[in-house]
Amino acid sequence: MTSSDPMSPHEPPVAPTPRVTELELDLDVFAGPFDLLLSLILRDELDLLEVELAEVVVAYLDHLEARDRLDLEAATEFLVLIAALLELKSRLMLPGEEPPELDELAPAEAAGELLERLLQYARFRGAGGWLRARHEAEQAVLYRSAPLPGELRRAPAEGAVQAYDPAVLGAALGGLLRTPPPLDLRHMAMPRVSLPERLAVLRELLRRAASFSFDDAVRDADRMTVAVTVFALLELYKRGEAAWEQAEPFGPITVRAQGRRTGTAA
Repeated sequence: MTSSDPMSPHEPPVAPTPRVTELELDLDVFAGPFDLLLSLILRDELDLLEVELAEVVVAYLDHLEARDRLDLEAATEFLVLIAALLELKSRLMLPGEEPPELDELAPAEAAGELLERLLQYARFRGAGGWLRARHEAEQAVLYRSAPLPGELRRAPAEGAVQAYDPAVLGAALGGLLRTPPPLDLRHMAMPRVSLPERLAVLRELLRRAASFSFDDAVRDADRMTVAVTVFALLELYKRGEAAWEQAEPFGPITVRAQGRRTGTAA
């Protein structure tokens, strides 16, 4: 057997390391191959928040230790997929925008897209670190503000020129301190009506007739008188002296006398 043979008779055969998608898992919420776990998560048939990713990493490390051989291609594939799952789980745990729908992508395409996002995050994080370092370095620098130009400085009191006579200024201030004369409101009149007066009017109408129209009780009256008359009618109803009826909304109101009367005092 020549040296170009794939296996020398003096070297024991080494079993090739299986792909990472063939990793068997035994978790609390899932048991089976790793590729099936990815498919269930991408199809939203398994809640990623219930999957302990730390247990997946420990299972893969045990998988590598059992074979005592490192396949760089398989390890890289596992790192990409576990990083994608970590990003998805962090997006679900933190408040913010909803995670994008990846169920229409193949697992390899979804992992590639998430890897690109992780690289963008690393670039932004590096830029943020650079800005933080610049900010901390500038804390030791003191800045001195220059004084105002001479033409903008306040003039001294010795060189001030009088613009107005002191008597003019005193008259202006005195006008502000004087109390203005009170306003004459005698030309303004507000109609006033009391509840006892309207009670007397309603009782007089009930004394003349067993019933009357509310419109007759407030004919040619202002809005204040109408409002007080409504309160007077409610008072008569509470005392059991009168009741009313209205056949339709906004229709005429008919007031009728009741038998019980608790007194005429308002």
